[in-house]
Amino acid sequence: MLGLFAKKVGMTQVFDEAGNLTPVTVMRVDPNTVIAQKTTEKDGYKAVVVGLDDKKKNRVTKPYAGQFPENIAPKKKIRELRDFEKEVNLGDSLGLEVLEGVRYVDVSGVSKGKGFQGVMRRYHFGGGRATHGSKFHREPGSTGQSTYPGKTFKNVKLPGRMGRENVTVLSLRVVKMDPEKQLIMVKGAVPGVNKSLVFVRAAVKK
Repeated sequence: MLGLFAKKVGMTQVFDEAGNLTPVTVMRVDPNTVIAQKTTEKDGYKAVVVGLDDKKKNRVTKPYAGQFPENIAPKKKIRELRDFEKEVNLGDSLGLEVLEGVRYVDVSGVSKGKGFQGVMRRYHFGGGRATHGSKFHREPGSTGQSTYPGKTFKNVKLPGRMGRENVTVLSLRVVKMDPEKQLIMVKGAVPGVNKSLVFVRAAVKK
């Protein structure tokens, strides 16, 4: 699996040779450092571990620092990629060239937080009539039984905290890559706020 950490920059638009406009989300790929390699002989499977952004020394515990080689600073974010399809060495800095030739990508990130929301916003309930005297407009309606077992079951759709969850958007088309600025532009929306960290991998369903 080919993949990299990236940072969401924002949205813009791209015109193709025919003049058609395509809205795109822009992500910047900062250098991803190879901090470990797993082998079949030692670990039972092949994988590459990449990390991004150096961590402050006073924030690093000894157990956490123990997984990094001596010449590599501890990273804030690390990720293990099984069956990495390219040859890399310990300490290498990976950039946009890893995704060269990839036409579709999957993007994972933490979605925007929406706060406490009702069922109409959170689960798209239809609600009741908006006319005067209805007394049922935006409420969730019945949530349980009046007799046995006389309780509300788990996983009933009710008001609550919405957003700020791990989300993966599948099969986004790569519209343009800028190797010089390490930018990748995809058609469609990407989870998270601007400047947030996302993980971009080659699409698994394409």
